[in-house]
Amino acid sequence: MSFSPFDSAIYRDLLTDPEVSALFTDSAEVRAMLLFEGALARVQGELGVIPADSAGLIQRSSMEVQLDPSGLAAGTAKSGVSAPAMVEGFRKAMEAPEHARFVHWGATSQDVIDTALVLRLRQFLRIVESRLTGLDEAFTVLARKNRDVVMAARTRGQIATPTTLGAKIAVWVAPLRRHLVRLEQLKPRLLCVSLAGASGNYAALGDDGPKVEAALAEALKLGVADVPWHSARDNMVELASLLALISGTLGKIGKDIAQLVQSEVAEISTGAGGASSTMPHKQNPVAAEVLQSLAMNNANLVSQMHQAMLHAQERDGAIWTLEWMALPQICIGTATALRHAQNLADNLKPNIAKMRANIDATNGLMMAEAAMFALTAYMPRPEAQALVKNLCSVSVAEGRHLKDVMAENSEAGVDWDAVFDPANYTGLAGQIVDRL
Repeated sequence: MSFSPFDSAIYRDLLTDPEVSALFTDSAEVRAMLLFEGALARVQGELGVIPADSAGLIQRSSMEVQLDPSGLAAGTAKSGVSAPAMVEGFRKAMEAPEHARFVHWGATSQDVIDTALVLRLRQFLRIVESRLTGLDEAFTVLARKNRDVVMAARTRGQIATPTTLGAKIAVWVAPLRRHLVRLEQLKPRLLCVSLAGASGNYAALGDDGPKVEAALAEALKLGVADVPWHSARDNMVELASLLALISGTLGKIGKDIAQLVQSEVAEISTGAGGASSTMPHKQNPVAAEVLQSLAMNNANLVSQMHQAMLHAQERDGAIWTLEWMALPQICIGTATALRHAQNLADNLKPNIAKMRANIDATNGLMMAEAAMFALTAYMPRPEAQALVKNLCSVSVAEGRHLKDVMAENSEAGVDWDAVFDPANYTGLAGQIVDRL
């Protein structure tokens, strides 16, 4: 195994996502930093902050120059950040020192690194939004299709009362929609340019600072924060927290599915499962399992992001580095989870016969609550509860159906056939689906 399974050629199809991983490569980071430098020079040239001819050459060079990320390693090790080495390499590659001296004018390392990150996060959020929407649609179709498919609900690992598969899936869908709302609310807070200079107060640019910042934001199609955000990392932590919520929702779905496909339960299928090296009959629920693993990993990493809010003073190298370690993994893990979840949604099918068989295997015990409430029309609830509880014990001890035991031991005029029909005790499960 490589030092990180997210960077492993072996595990990449299981634990990573090619489309999102590409946004967090060294090459993508360097390209985004050059985009920042080119756009900065262009707007500064237009505003007369730097010479127009220099601005034009810098912008053209930012689109043409190719910097080898490995060439930045020594400088990054020395400075603790990649920007100084990138700026130096860019200036050299321009081969025009009289113009290159205006590169990075008035900006600081954190400006270029943070804005480059935001540019990539913007594309990442588009991917997440698209996948969340697709997953919402797929599960909504499944919920409607299985609106009235009766199955056993389970609480604390045991069969409880009847519900429907549609209602169960509706519970999966609702958080996905809330996450889409959260995502839309986050965008204007997160997708902001950074251009505040060395100590976050525009000192190098002076009165031109806000004008240059606004023009740069417009050029990059980003927003402008109320105040510089070098050491205020709440928006990055909010992103990480939202991603942990998304992967947590997917992990819950994965956990439910993994339990429903267990050999003894087998109430749904999700297409071909994973093979065993020695047991030919196995169809392991790999996708459902990895949803849980990614959710738990993100839950751990998001705590690291919360620690990254403890940014000392105007910049904190130790805390900033901590953010670099956690955020890319959270992003990639969430994208991977969405991909696996979509595969599950596209292939999920109910096993209605097995659902009914599992209900029947309870010998009517699953309908004990329904029997108790039916009796409350004839006696106080505490007495009804005590009677049903006692007769459940008789049913278990004698291996007989609870309906027969109830009919023999109660003189109440209850239609026991109707009471013990699971389809009559799914509550408002159908309406829950309809709310979607």
